Amino acid sequence: MTEATQTPTKGIQLTPTAYKHIMMLREQQGNKDLCLRVGVRQGGCSGMSYMMDFEDINNAREDDQIFNYDGFKIICDPKSLLYLYGLVLDYNNAMIGGGFDFTNPNAAQTCGCGKSFGV
Repeated sequence: MTEATQTPTKGIQLTPTAYKHIMMLREQQGNKDLCLRVGVRQGGCSGMSYMMDFEDINNAREDDQIFNYDGFKIICDPKSLLYLYGLVLDYNNAMIGGGFDFTNPNAAQTCGCGKSFGV
């Protein structure tokens, strides 16, 4: 595991709004030791889709990249990081179209729902 110090233009970025919402979701899980795994998988409207899930930090693999936000950790595998490097994860609480927003500088195209992309 490689732990990275977050800088404004590197790795996976997390907005304060997204951080607040993730902390609320983690509290609902009842385990304050969970981290967030972010990655990509084949599929979706544009070829690749984003994935996120809570995970125990002890499940992090040796080659995972870890980004630390005031003690909260985001984990990403190296293959996904090739597509997600520079990603900004935000949260929008609008009644229509709300949820997590992915701003990915590596995406050549995105679908209308914003949950998948192509490179």
